[in-house]
Amino acid sequence: MPLVWQEARITAAVPETPRVRRLTLAVGWGKPFRAGQHVDVRLTAPDGHQAQRSYSIASSPTRPETIDLLIERLADGEVSGFFADVAEPGDVIELRGPIGGAFVWDPAEGGPLLLVGGGSGVVPLLSMLRHRAEGAPDVPALLLTSARTPDDVIAREELMRRDAEEPNFQLRLVLTRVPGGRRIDADTVRAALAALGTPAHTFVCGSNPFVSAASDLLVEAGLPARTIRTERFGG
Repeated sequence: MPLVWQEARITAAVPETPRVRRLTLAVGWGKPFRAGQHVDVRLTAPDGHQAQRSYSIASSPTRPETIDLLIERLADGEVSGFFADVAEPGDVIELRGPIGGAFVWDPAEGGPLLLVGGGSGVVPLLSMLRHRAEGAPDVPALLLTSARTPDDVIAREELMRRDAEEPNFQLRLVLTRVPGGRRIDADTVRAALAALGTPAHTFVCGSNPFVSAASDLLVEAGLPARTIRTERFGG
């Protein structure tokens, strides 16, 4: 059945990082979504001009009546600029979804679960982590994520809390624009795999260059390519 555009109302809009804003939307699609899926958002200007973008869902599927989108403001981004500077609670936008069937994880799939995210690529991985904590907390999981600085880490406080409180979850954070900073490399991948063990499922999300580099490192570290699922965005 083709997806149809429908209205969704913004119920909250708060800063997540200096570059990212979290928007909570009340949706009425009447069906559950899966952790890792995304939605299409469409904006229409008074002159009829339309712009459409895709955004991953950050929230857990256990509350399907609302979804959280974590939208990064991009230079000259007409859609991200609207959400960063204009959108407010009470506004109504158009969206369609949920979309995607390959880059998804359900608690019944088990683990161990390796999640690798670059920048805002961590967003669908957050949905998986939140779903896992609620539905399968015994599944071992490790998040290896890269960001520019500590302030740029999306959901930093939540992730650090989970790392401290959840015995089967580990956080490995790599910062690129701090003194002594580095990118995810062969050493960080090997250390993550040594800490987690061999993952049954690996999810990699981020920009095209990040996903390509991270996937190559994982395969070089011995993971079968068939166990690695990827989601990419431009840039």
